[in-house]
Amino acid sequence: MNLPLRLLCLGLGWLMVGFAVAGIFLPVLPTTPFLLLAAGLFARASPRLERWLLEHPTLGPSLRLWRDKRAIPARAKTAAVALMVTSFVFFCIASKPSLSLAAVVAAAMLLPALFIITRPTA
Repeated sequence: MNLPLRLLCLGLGWLMVGFAVAGIFLPVLPTTPFLLLAAGLFARASPRLERWLLEHPTLGPSLRLWRDKRAIPARAKTAAVALMVTSFVFFCIASKPSLSLAAVVAAAMLLPALFIITRPTA
């Protein structure tokens, strides 16, 4: 891999790690998808950083579980779907959207929720 592309992958990988860490504290921002992106970017640019991420005591287990079994822990599934529902209810209460806008937002949240629910549970 040429140096500019490697540096781009490293920079984007660290940006994804930053988003993932923010997602730990912000309920509307997912964590694992950003970690998966970071691991993929690090795999291309730095196997050492990919290994660090996969072996990290806090961040690594969900990544390894997804890589090995394409599974999501039951606790993570429950939390993700509950936060989606909570966010939708908050959105409806706070903004009082039209029925059509509420339907679009509900559909946008329903698709990822269905994806999460239909993955194997670990």
